[in-house]
Amino acid sequence: MLPSDAWRAPRLRVVVNGVPLANTEDATVMTSGGFTAAFFRVRAALGADAALWAASAAVAVDDQVSLTPLGGYVSLVQGNADTVGIDPVAGSLILEGRDYAAALIAARTSETFANRTASEIATLLAARHGLAPDVQATTTPVGRYWELEHDSLTLDAGARATTEWDLLATLAGWEGFDLWVSGSTLHFRPPDATLPPPLLSVTPTAGRLPDFRALRLDRALSFAGSIIVTVKSWHSRLGAGTVQTASLTRDAGAAQNFVFVVPNLTPEAAQRLAQQRLAELASHELLLRAEMPGELALSPHAPFQLAGTGTLFDCLWQIEEVERRISVRHGFTQLLQARASSG
Repeated sequence: MLPSDAWRAPRLRVVVNGVPLANTEDATVMTSGGFTAAFFRVRAALGADAALWAASAAVAVDDQVSLTPLGGYVSLVQGNADTVGIDPVAGSLILEGRDYAAALIAARTSETFANRTASEIATLLAARHGLAPDVQATTTPVGRYWELEHDSLTLDAGARATTEWDLLATLAGWEGFDLWVSGSTLHFRPPDATLPPPLLSVTPTAGRLPDFRALRLDRALSFAGSIIVTVKSWHSRLGAGTVQTASLTRDAGAAQNFVFVVPNLTPEAAQRLAQQRLAELASHELLLRAEMPGELALSPHAPFQLAGTGTLFDCLWQIEEVERRISVRHGFTQLLQARASSG
């Protein structure tokens, strides 16, 4: 992914409350899929201001990296510190926190938004927390979702309150959207299928270093055969039951049957759940774990293509987690975990 060995000598800059942090030593940024906030950890030399850090309140952090001696910095994550730590023995300051999705994760809500669409809700909640909306318009009022599935998820005043982030995650699941925060922008949109997935190879090519420093590819034999998923449900309001199935046929191994019993689903919701569970189970067959030179393109919100193994592992992969580590001493590296894409 990198055109040279720029990862060996990155420039790290951490901006805290608008001011570059002095004597920064290293930073770790972990980005995951599955509607979660990104996590960061920063370590710097502790100066004479230990008492100020120990008593600090709001700490806004922007982790930035540059891969060229004169080029500009690129932000890896922005958010607020959840923890400020000092180690007076080692002389270290440690800041740990999450991106700005944390504000929505902490915000409880019992609002129904029945007459609004999912995109209108996402735009409203983004503005509520000072985030710019990157939201694709939707047309279905969420009241229609609640009408179909109010027995399994209710958000009215008499029900168990949920968080604004859980609400958005539920709506994203119904719309087939992805949900994440980068910088000060809330993204609520379907995966971009127009861009070709980046190609990672186990063999070096002309003018390029190998993409991997270490690579392990695992195949879970217990998930190598055909899979049949059955969802059973009895809807108390409709007074009717439904049984829906989804299956994946593979040549290897005997078929496995999985049965899920979930109350109060319509036939449409049960079929949607069966397809979702099938995709989740199928993804457990192939697992990739890698150590790579640090780069800035890969993310859990887009797949990549693996090549060069000459095996069934040369396929499309969906990233579960990227952990980037930037150190003034040891360079810029990243750990990657991915599963074979079911799409």
